[in-house]
Amino acid sequence: MFANVYMTSMTKLPLRTTLLVIVLLIGSTTVAQKRSELLRTRIDSLLDKNYNKVNFDTAYIGRPKTNLTLKARASVAGSNLYIREKSNGERTKADLETSHMVKLSLGANYKGLAAAISLNPTRLSGKNNDFEFNLNYYSNRFCVEASYQMSKTMAGDVSRGNESDYLDRGSLKTKLLNITGYYVFNNKRFSFPAAFSQTYIQKRSAGSWLVGVSYQGGTLKTTDKAPEGMPVTRFYVGHFGIGGGYAYNLVLHRKWLLHLSTMPTIVIGDYNNITYNGEKYKVHGNFPELIFNERAAVVYNMGANKFAGLSFNMNNLVLGHGHNRSYQSKWLSRVFFGIRL
Repeated sequence: MFANVYMTSMTKLPLRTTLLVIVLLIGSTTVAQKRSELLRTRIDSLLDKNYNKVNFDTAYIGRPKTNLTLKARASVAGSNLYIREKSNGERTKADLETSHMVKLSLGANYKGLAAAISLNPTRLSGKNNDFEFNLNYYSNRFCVEASYQMSKTMAGDVSRGNESDYLDRGSLKTKLLNITGYYVFNNKRFSFPAAFSQTYIQKRSAGSWLVGVSYQGGTLKTTDKAPEGMPVTRFYVGHFGIGGGYAYNLVLHRKWLLHLSTMPTIVIGDYNNITYNGEKYKVHGNFPELIFNERAAVVYNMGANKFAGLSFNMNNLVLGHGHNRSYQSKWLSRVFFGIRL
């Protein structure tokens, strides 16, 4: 109907005016197409310039020969909390963990520009409503890893003195934030992306010292599904640390890449408090408090354009010692398969 009205209105115009309108419409469309093509060309040129920049030792590190990489990935994540305390001769213990969170994802990387979509099958089925967000940036010089997890599935055994109880799913709600950033000293010959994003290829074995910072914090609080008699509790922790470590890429037969790295950091600032039934108390840990960041990966290159592998990341917060100690850990494992086009 719109087309009929438009054509009717056009026929009422003088012939010269009608032709002029048509020419202007065609011209404006052509200009828009040229501008769009020019913008696309400029963006592609910038990506190409950055992607093909050689600021590394090409005998040890290289770029894939293709510009586009497609990757399918399956991930499993979880977190644990382990507490041991002794006060006035009475012991308190807790062994808690969240349900495992499974995600399937498809991603594409074009000249270093990446995008991905993820699906959580257990969330769709209603069995697990936990949420996790991961953001990773890997370059040969700097790396940043961040994750945020929100869970209502943490469960396990809790005991105090001679009394013990089992906290079922839904009794606790946890939020956990981890951020790690590190600098790679031997960035001319060692490549983190080769192990974790496959945007580079490690040709020869090499390692590097690391220096970096870590933050691990979050909250744990009871819900209305907690057992009767259990006090309404909210526990907040926040720890910031600095430290260093070492990473190594082992290349076998030019097809296998094995990666191991660790970076312990010493906590230089903590921001902890606990609230019992509305009363808030500050809590300070005993020196030393440590955050450990461990990484492992295996990549197998099946010819020039296909690869498969697995990776494992873990962050551990270690507080106290002896009878008063606690551990908080967050882990993520992945299996992946990729094609370079």
